[in-house]
Amino acid sequence: MELLRNAVRPYAWGSRTTIAELLGRPVPAPHPEAELWMGAHPGDPSRVESGQSLLELVDADPIGQLGTQCADRWGNRLPFLLKILAAEEALSMQAHPSAEQAREGHEREEAAGIARDAKNRNYPDPTAKPELICALTEFHALAGFRDPHETVRLLRTLETPGLAPYTSLLEGQPDSAGLRALFTTWITLPQTSLDVLLPELLDACVLHVKEHGEYDLVCRTILELGEAHEGDAGVLAALLLNRIVLAPGEAIYLPAGNLHTYLHGTGVEILANSDNILRGGLTPKHVDVPELLRVLDFSCGEMPVLSGTPVAARMWQYPTPAPEFELSRLEWSKDEREPVELVCRGPQILVCTAGAVRLLEADGNKVELGRGQSAWLPACNPDVQVIPVEGAPAQVFRATAGD
Repeated sequence: MELLRNAVRPYAWGSRTTIAELLGRPVPAPHPEAELWMGAHPGDPSRVESGQSLLELVDADPIGQLGTQCADRWGNRLPFLLKILAAEEALSMQAHPSAEQAREGHEREEAAGIARDAKNRNYPDPTAKPELICALTEFHALAGFRDPHETVRLLRTLETPGLAPYTSLLEGQPDSAGLRALFTTWITLPQTSLDVLLPELLDACVLHVKEHGEYDLVCRTILELGEAHEGDAGVLAALLLNRIVLAPGEAIYLPAGNLHTYLHGTGVEILANSDNILRGGLTPKHVDVPELLRVLDFSCGEMPVLSGTPVAARMWQYPTPAPEFELSRLEWSKDEREPVELVCRGPQILVCTAGAVRLLEADGNKVELGRGQSAWLPACNPDVQVIPVEGAPAQVFRATAGD
């Protein structure tokens, strides 16, 4: 087992305080810091104490680092990426492809000769990108299409002359097909139409907030997005999605085709080691509408919120159908000292998000993790006990490959 040194990604929507404070650096940071990456992603792999990158470590010994089963299944690649995500502003609205869609799209774009770093490239790699976000602070998101009957109620509440025909469209077919029709109509509206419709919507939201209406939180979100992304069709699309508030320790799983955006908050994110993104708005970046519509899943209803399933004393797991990853949470209160034993049969990354812990092997070898620090445990590692350092509550997240 080895301590990791991890890259910080400075996207514009990030926080100038959260990651800097987590890592014990001066606050505020000079620039927004959005994500702390832990893994072997080719774009910014973690490094072990020797200076070698985790990507080089895995390439040199895939069986020892990943285990035979993981190495065989994922072509000698670490299949997951672990992140601390700190959103001060909304991310782009996006969805990710299934494994089959990613393979087909990658082959198609390779055959067409589109450069992998081209702005209009949708599939730089042939792999799926499911993801799960677990809140460290109160975390706000839009994810998955809301029940269309509830969306009709929302649209009727906000109805303006410009919105009326679209409300009728969904009211006439309040199902997945109706959502597809409405979303497709909105995402393909000419800019001249958006420039009329969006100000009407924002005025209606202002009035609703002043009246403390039923959809106050949704309207505040639409106003924030409308101010930050003037004239963007993604502001309309946001009306169709579930507005979610996660408490610390709660999580949502985002499978292929789920349209979503993170709005604000800090969380632990685990995802497949892929760069495939189909954007739907709230961004100046490339939006490929036909490809987005090919990938989107218009299934509708509330997004399930995961609280973690107890699997051992002090340990909760967030089960998902994703074969690439599994996330667990380990927690101790101030006076608890009971160790948690981790079996090493595949690759693991541990990150400490509160307090401090000691990782102890049977031969006495040990590594200490303070808040913000992380460690790599290869498949060949002996089993490890995780023990909280006395005097403070402690929290650790554990990333492993899925079953």
